[in-house]
Amino acid sequence: MLHLRSSQMLQMLESSLRKYLPESLKVYGTVFHMNQGNPFKLKALVDKWPDFNTVVVRPQEQMVRSGPQRCSLISVHTPHSCLNMLYTQREIKHIIILRLFGTRRLVLIRSLAFSEMADDLDHHTNTYQIYSKDPKHCLEFLGTPDVINWKQHLQIQSSQSTLNEAIMGLAAGKMVKVKRTQCILYMMPETAKKLVPFLLEDTEYLDHKSGRPRAIDQEMFKLSTLDVTHAPLVDKFWQFGGNERSQRFIGRCIQNFPSSCLLGPEGTPVSWALMDQTGEIRMAGTVPDYRAQGLISHIIYAQTLAMDKRGYPVYNHTEQANKVIQKMSHTLHHVPMPCDWNQWYCAPL
Repeated sequence: MLHLRSSQMLQMLESSLRKYLPESLKVYGTVFHMNQGNPFKLKALVDKWPDFNTVVVRPQEQMVRSGPQRCSLISVHTPHSCLNMLYTQREIKHIIILRLFGTRRLVLIRSLAFSEMADDLDHHTNTYQIYSKDPKHCLEFLGTPDVINWKQHLQIQSSQSTLNEAIMGLAAGKMVKVKRTQCILYMMPETAKKLVPFLLEDTEYLDHKSGRPRAIDQEMFKLSTLDVTHAPLVDKFWQFGGNERSQRFIGRCIQNFPSSCLLGPEGTPVSWALMDQTGEIRMAGTVPDYRAQGLISHIIYAQTLAMDKRGYPVYNHTEQANKVIQKMSHTLHHVPMPCDWNQWYCAPL
């Protein structure tokens, strides 16, 4: 096992993964954003280098910082509940109020002990992205404790359904219960033209730009962005949410990555979409009173444009039974991939 620590190695990994798209998409998107600052503090592991067979991207384990403590300035008006969305209790050492530049602010002093995987039950943080050139021969690498901590509740994500046999076999041997989710994977038009033009040959997508959503009432709905106070709202309508850990994950995504929302007449979000640490558009939703008005297509379109402008690869997924979102994807000219979006939720027995 080798941990790719240098920026040069990570750039080489990104370039190499690009050659194996679209099957490497989930890992490629993650490594791309590791090379853009790595706000989720992820690390890339390979079985060998540079001619790797399998790559696993995962959070860093607990480590002790040397040197000064890292601080974050937060508005004095920020509710205490918002701190819980972004930080675990063990990360927060103490909070003091200072007068800075004539404005009262909360200064959050974070603990010297830093951990991304301190909570064994937090599968939203304990997430692994995997790509293998040879899924039938990656068992030994994936079974290594330093690669995947099978004692934790965790989730594995990949664009390769062929990893299922290896993951299920490993889980059974380690007394781990697995729930698999398999969805349709889409790439947005501009990203597909740049990364996988060979998939667009002799198709309707090659000559088309992004489709446009139907018009909405510009007086009633205002395009905006989310902030961390909106995390509970997003979490409420997210199928993988519903608890403090998922709210904290959503808050981190909002804090670190681009998001889009439509504000309704009351000035609160009624439809939204955001980006996760893998670069995927996820957690999109609309409050029930405003559904069936085409708002979600407007939001996905706006979020795609925002990410396109930054040069980010843009992709998303939807359930095979969700015909409404599939119809929206067709309208917006999203390109269906020949591979699937896969997630394995793993829980020790």
